[in-house]
Amino acid sequence: MQEILEQILWDKCGGLIPAIAQDHKTQEVLMLGFMDKEALELSLKSGFVHYYSRSKRRIWKKGEQSGHAQKIISLALDCDKDSILISVEQQGVACHTGEKSCFFNIINTKEGKLDSNMESKINFNASAVYGVVDVLYHTLLERKGADPKTSYTAKLYCKGENTIAKKIVEEAAELGFAIKDNTREEIIYEAADLLYHSLVGLAYKDISPDLVKQEILRRFGLSGIDEKNARVD
Repeated sequence: MQEILEQILWDKCGGLIPAIAQDHKTQEVLMLGFMDKEALELSLKSGFVHYYSRSKRRIWKKGEQSGHAQKIISLALDCDKDSILISVEQQGVACHTGEKSCFFNIINTKEGKLDSNMESKINFNASAVYGVVDVLYHTLLERKGADPKTSYTAKLYCKGENTIAKKIVEEAAELGFAIKDNTREEIIYEAADLLYHSLVGLAYKDISPDLVKQEILRRFGLSGIDEKNARVD
């Protein structure tokens, strides 16, 4: 195993190599992820693909939440030894949108644009790898490079943390008033607004909602009073 790890030119690619997952039966390209040395080592030891998440900054096993794991059939290094092709037995689907493959946006080469039937296709399937919160978070990260004239999220980023923080406070207040005075539908609407703006704040600071989930999990079994007291100096 060490021999395999040492063959890869890790320094050439900043410690992360592109890892392409391919269905071993159909030869369909399923997804592109990244691996550091530890992720590849865990993959080789376990027989299941592990990736390194650049947004969450941690190693994750494919399917750790959804069950859509990738069993390794074979691996191959490219000629430059800085990327890897993994032939896998895919359990469930590969894409976090619920699609079988991440490469479902078909480009019309004649017109130079996405096929109109695929352009806005996102399936927020409950069994997807992450779920709607994580899908939204990654969409918000992508909006960092968008035009503020056409994207509300990009406009918030451009205005900076003071504006983002102000919007979160405003939405929290509106949710509070809705809980006090309004209907169930209005409460849900305001809660969605607060969640969206909170995720914009997290994305602005590059903090994955997965870290928030981990903090919530840490608090399970801990008295709320004890947890609050532990934070008091």
